[in-house]
Formats: sequence, C-alpha cells, structure tokens
Amino acid sequence: MALCLGKTKTVLNNLKGKVGLMGIIERSIWSSSLTHHNKSLAAPTVAQKLTNPHSNIDVSATLLTSCRFESVKAERDFDTQYDFVANQDLDFPGGKVKFTPQMTFISESPEERVHCYRVLDENGCQVTCSDFAELSEEIAVRMYMNMVTLQVMDTIFYEAQRQGRISFYVTSIGEEAINIASAAALTSDDLIFPQYREPGVLLWRGFTLQEFANQCFGNKSDYGKGRQMPIHYGSNKHNYFTVSSTIATQLPHAVGAAYSLKMDKKDACAVTYFGDGGTSEGDFHAALNFAAVREAPVIFFCRNNGWAISTPITDQFRSDGAVVRGRAYGVRSIRVDGNDALAIYNAISAARKMAIGEQRPILVEALTYRVGHHSTSDDSTKYRPAVEIEWWRMEQDPVTRFRKWVESNGWWNNEAESELRSNVRKQLLHAIQVAEEVKKPSVAEIFTDVYNTPPPNLCEQERSLRETIRNYPQDYPPDVPL
Repeated sequence: MALCLGKTKTVLNNLKGKVGLMGIIERSIWSSSLTHHNKSLAAPTVAQKLTNPHSNIDVSATLLTSCRFESVKAERDFDTQYDFVANQDLDFPGGKVKFTPQMTFISESPEERVHCYRVLDENGCQVTCSDFAELSEEIAVRMYMNMVTLQVMDTIFYEAQRQGRISFYVTSIGEEAINIASAAALTSDDLIFPQYREPGVLLWRGFTLQEFANQCFGNKSDYGKGRQMPIHYGSNKHNYFTVSSTIATQLPHAVGAAYSLKMDKKDACAVTYFGDGGTSEGDFHAALNFAAVREAPVIFFCRNNGWAISTPITDQFRSDGAVVRGRAYGVRSIRVDGNDALAIYNAISAARKMAIGEQRPILVEALTYRVGHHSTSDDSTKYRPAVEIEWWRMEQDPVTRFRKWVESNGWWNNEAESELRSNVRKQLLHAIQVAEEVKKPSVAEIFTDVYNTPPPNLCEQERSLRETIRNYPQDYPPDVPL
C-alpha cells in the first residue's frame, strides 16, 4: 500500500475499507497538538505497521495523524466539520437526540458493579460517613422484636410441617431484615403485593400469630377459607393482597393499584416484592415499563437472594443483577445490603418519599441470601454446598447484626432476649394447638365467592364432588364437613 501522508483524504478512504480505521480513531487523535509532533516518522514505518496484522492499530493511527495536516487552516477546517456534525441533533419523540460521527456501542457491562448501600457492617457497627436517618429507640426495638418473632415463627412452623401437621411451608431465614425493615418504613395505607417470602410485612402490620396459624392449617377462621396452600396469606384489613404462587404476576397488579392511588390523589404508594428469578418473567419487564410510562407511585422490591430454587443468579443474569434494569425503563434504582436493617429502612423511606412526592416508580435491589431451603419440598444441599449456607447463616445473619447495634445503644440485653424468644415460642405452640382444633371449612366454600349466582356447570361440579366423597369417604379428609 502506497501511503501519501500529504493527502489525508485519500489515505483515510483506503484505510477505511482495509482496517476499519474510521471506527477506531478517537476524537482526541484529531487534536491540534498533533501537528507539532516529530515529523521524522517515515512513511515506510507507518506502512509497515499498518500492513502488519499483529500491530496495534491505535498506535498506527497516531503515527499517521502525527503528520496529517500541512497547515493550521486545514486542521481548523476539519475540526469545524467535526463540531458541526457533533452539534446536530434530532427532535425525536421523547426529547432531542444528539448526533455523533463516532460509531460507539454501549458496553454490555460497566467497568465496575453498581455499589451497594450499607449503614451497618457485619459486626453491627455504623459505617463511617454513612448516610442515614436516626431511628428512635421505640422503632428500633420493635423492629428487632419482630425480626426475632419471624425467626422463631419460621422454626416452629417448619417443625410442624415436618411432623405432618401442615402440608407445606416456606421460611424467610436470612431475609428477616428485608421483611421487617421495609415494613417499618411504610405506612398502613401503602398497598402490599407480596411474593411468598414476606410474612414479616404482615406481622409488622398487626397480623397475629393465631391468624398465621389459622391460614397454615386452613381452618374455618382462615380468611382464604382453606382454599390456598399454607403461607399464602392475605388480609384486606392490613392492605396485604393475597399471595399467589405464580411468579411475578403481582407486579403488573401493583402498578395498576399504584396508578389508581395516583388518580385518587392518595398519600400512599404500592409496594411489590419479588425474587431474582421473577426478573426473568415477562411480567417484570411489562410492569416496569407500565409504571415508568404512567409515572405510577410504586416501589419494586427485588430480593436478590442468590437462588431461584436451584437456579443460581449466574444463570439468571448476564447484567449486573436487577438494579441496572431500572434505568433501561426509566426507573430510578438503588442497590442495598439486604442484611442491613438500617440500610433497608432508610432506602425504603427515601424510595417511598420519592414515589409519592414525585409520582414515580422506584426499583430497589436488596442483596441477601436464602439461608433456608426454598420450601419444605426442597433440599438445597443438593445444588449448593453446605459450607456456603453455614457461612451466610453465621457471618451474615441480619438478626444478629441488628441486635449488636441495638445493644450498643443500650436498648437490649440478654435477659430481654431470652424472655422474648421464650414468650414467642409459647404463643406459637398455643396458636398451633388452637388452629388444629378449629373445624375445616365446608365443601360448599370451594364454590363460593366467585359468582353471585353460580352457573349450572359449577353447580354440577359441586353435586358430583359431594357424590364422590360419599362413595369414597376413605380418600377424603374426615374432618371436612359436607
């Protein structure tokens, strides 16, 4: 290739087709300072570098441009043309878009991961220069007591399932801070659309241990009338929509409810919880876009606990978790330490204020770990090492971390700890005994609360079920009234 350094246009045209130089040369290369570089670089040297497939093309480009302008005027004319293109824009729907002569692809990942907001370290000590609002003793102690209660409740109900007294259970072990701290930052008017690992939100709002037991045992006092699996709680009184097992379906519902709150000018927002696996569902993407476009006051709370049953997040994401997905939809986002109760409380407090005050959706990603099995139907040691589980249980326990901070303020001690755990255990055992003795809902309740007047096909199904139970009583629970 014969290079004529004095004829820049010809050189660039030749190079464009052969080495894609136009897409590589950066704006800084065209600096006026390059005209003052040493011009002793011979053309054969440049040619050798450009024809060598193993040479550094950036170096070659610099060598070439060091001799490219014969006069200051030529360089000034080129800069003027560059600036002309760079200063052009397109008045496109959504705002003006600037043009650029540089072909630049957006990187698939940032140089470093999104930072994680934290207030307390693993030892329960406040991080230096941490940005957070002080908690009162009353709120802090109540938060800790609820975290302990949730922890004990999980242990007792899990044991009850293993004893065959209830059919199913899901624990929140390792995620107590997410449950309680987020609930403490909200008001009772805020609408909750849970997944199935947020019973602590309901506990904070006043749902009693007896009400939890009634639902798990599916008796007549269960608000769902025994139609749902255990842990599928719901309470109209507490603005807590009934849990649905199907993943992420609650997200669009939450956006719709938030938009309703906006239309009614309510001083409240909707909050929906979901796991990292839920972000792979279409409902997640539809909900974020829906919320952003309609400017709905909703908080999307992603519990990134490392595992979607047996699927690790390494198989769930290629992006930097869930937090970066908010920006793609125009949703303000934050990543927070999910095992730090103070960080969660402050992040949700700020998110709620922005959601309502600015009428906008907020995405919160909490990094935590599901210490327990996915459910009582799962054995997580089959797909993750026991030593990993134990490390999170012992070194990153959110309850222990928050207790250390509460104790450091002089608000808690060992005596109060022992008394609380003993009392909660006694209350739960009593609640279970009572729930077991309450009768089950009648068969008729299976067919109610859907139609004002049941259609003929539904009446036929009820008749057929009753007849089947009478003919095969040994195959049906004896304590279910016909």
